[in-house]
Amino acid sequence: MSKRFRKLAHSLYECKYHVVFCPKYRFRILKDELASYVEQEIYRLCSQKDGVEVIELNVQPDHVHLVLWIPPKYAVSNIMGFLKGKIAISVFRRFPHVGSKYWGRHFWSRGYCVSTVGVNEEQICQYVKWQEKQEKQLEAIQGKLFD
Repeated sequence: MSKRFRKLAHSLYECKYHVVFCPKYRFRILKDELASYVEQEIYRLCSQKDGVEVIELNVQPDHVHLVLWIPPKYAVSNIMGFLKGKIAISVFRRFPHVGSKYWGRHFWSRGYCVSTVGVNEEQICQYVKWQEKQEKQLEAIQGKLFD
């Protein structure tokens, strides 16, 4: 098995996701101590989920870029709900002044953007064609064995 893939009990996988999410109203609030706290919390919370790993993280004043390795046993939406929910609770607890800007205790905007990371489409198509060719060659050889 190459280092590129990981293993669960019954699956071999490479599930990497690029996720972008923003504070409510896209306020430019993720600066200084708050930005470093959010970054630290993302690492801490991801380490609590078995197999979830932060590959890259970049906290900008008005959004967060995150590249995650998430095993197929977790839905991306569940991981994002977990991260955004726990971080919001801890931010309001640690930085009470943030609550004055965000009524209703909603720190993050409702959605997020997610994209898969990995082999590009062209490489997948080439691989599928190569597999088909390999299969035909194998059938030709095996067919001769049983004729």
